[in-house]
Amino acid sequence: MIPVSLVVVVVGGWTAVYLTDLVLKSSVYFKHSYEDWLENNGLSISPFHIRWQTAVFNRAFYSWGRRKARMLYQWFNFGMVFGVIAMFSSFFLLGKTLMQTLGQMMADSPSSYSPSSSSSSSSSSSSSSSSSSSSSSSSSSSSSLHNEQVLQVVVPGINLPVNQLTYFFAAVLISGVVHEIGHGIAAIREQVRFNGFGIFLFIIYPGAFVDLFTTHLQLISPVQQLRIFCAGIWHNFVLALLGILALVLLPVILLPFYYTGVGVLITEVAEDSPAVGPRGLFVGDLVTHLQDCPVTNVQDWNECLDTIAYEPQIGYCISASTLQQLSFPVRAYKRLDGSTECCNNHSLTDVCFSYRNNFNKRLHTCLPARKAVEATQVCRTNKDCKKSSSSSFCIIPSLETHTRLIKVKHPPQIDMLYVGHPLHLHYTVSITSFIPRFNFLSIDLPVVVETFVKYLISLSGALAIVNAVPCFALDGQWILNSFLDATLTSVIGDNDVKDLIGFFILLGGSILLAANVTLGLWMVTARLGHLMKLNDLARYGANPKYIDS
Repeated sequence: MIPVSLVVVVVGGWTAVYLTDLVLKSSVYFKHSYEDWLENNGLSISPFHIRWQTAVFNRAFYSWGRRKARMLYQWFNFGMVFGVIAMFSSFFLLGKTLMQTLGQMMADSPSSYSPSSSSSSSSSSSSSSSSSSSSSSSSSSSSSLHNEQVLQVVVPGINLPVNQLTYFFAAVLISGVVHEIGHGIAAIREQVRFNGFGIFLFIIYPGAFVDLFTTHLQLISPVQQLRIFCAGIWHNFVLALLGILALVLLPVILLPFYYTGVGVLITEVAEDSPAVGPRGLFVGDLVTHLQDCPVTNVQDWNECLDTIAYEPQIGYCISASTLQQLSFPVRAYKRLDGSTECCNNHSLTDVCFSYRNNFNKRLHTCLPARKAVEATQVCRTNKDCKKSSSSSFCIIPSLETHTRLIKVKHPPQIDMLYVGHPLHLHYTVSITSFIPRFNFLSIDLPVVVETFVKYLISLSGALAIVNAVPCFALDGQWILNSFLDATLTSVIGDNDVKDLIGFFILLGGSILLAANVTLGLWMVTARLGHLMKLNDLARYGANPKYIDS
């Protein structure tokens, strides 16, 4: 949930800014000097909105826009083609996303979220939908489970971790600046006067804008207008591609300092994690296996936990003699969920196991977990154990629903035996695929770089997709109008008919985008309740713990 302190700081800060602005503008002594100061510095203040505009960068923009004119012409022609294709493709993408959301609503089973994704609904301003192309980060707490939606609504503090807001807002600002630089350079290339560049802050969302001379913009041809209007999303698309390239090449770039492919390194263990303790996990531990599932990178970790969570509990082979030696008379009873318990529920050493004897009768026995499962092969049935020894049984932990016994290998330390919901382990242990070659290197640096690049890919991609939608007040509106002017003017002589066609397309795009945002917000709240329920189960119902001895 969104921390109350964050809400207080944001609301209190804006209240202080607005009241200060109001007092100074109402003051007889400071009114004129204050308004002159705002005007000279290009500042404007309104409730929950601060805007700053400057001409300091005009010379740089004109230099970029007039350099290598032929290359820029081809560059923005590519951008124009991409923008038109993206505009029409956005209908299909939004329609697909809407169907996916409706399908999840009908199933009443929201899929797990991904916080690292994010979005921008206008030129780098407020974000409400997000591209999930980079939904998993190097931290396991920001990975996505079974999330195939390309766009999803993002709400800071709910499906966007508060501790990653810095990445989010930095990526929003950079994506917005790159977007507006595209518009500015294209406008100068098409001989449109460039008045200035600016940055704004709306509530907590940063953004950027360029100020173009409207009269010049209206006088140029529709094709020239298209190059300008498509330049923003084109630059965001290119930025996302560069981010993907950087992400792919990151192991190579960091190779002299970090290596990968041998496991995942623990970077943080939450204080309330059941993995905390003498036989638990520590920062700097290298995890190589979860059960019999090999772990070489973050993706393997996520997939292994995913498999463990959704498949039945795996068993362990134990010889008949060892079983007889370790077991002792027990009294089994049924839990509320129908599973069987035969040990002290609060024991940190013993776990109830079930197995079938030679007469195929299911029995239960309480065993010291570590002695029972260490140095043994995994199994599903007794037949899996007969391959190695004829007098062996497959003992399977008898645990509560959704609870699993997970053997975590992190050599040279002794294996951690975790009992609880895999989701709790997933969200309380942070990892990275990068292992430092030297002790003086930080284990957090690759995590910071990788996480930021993923946010940048997600946000820049989302800004390109959302702004391409033919929707009122977005770039898609101007792209559509210019496209219709360029293609239908010679076909449809009546401008009113052409404007009516454009209006209905814009109305359809606006309704489609609004429906996605509205249903997406519903999914976020539903998913939050789902995750809180699973978290409560992991904390209490499943009694998460690790085997102490």
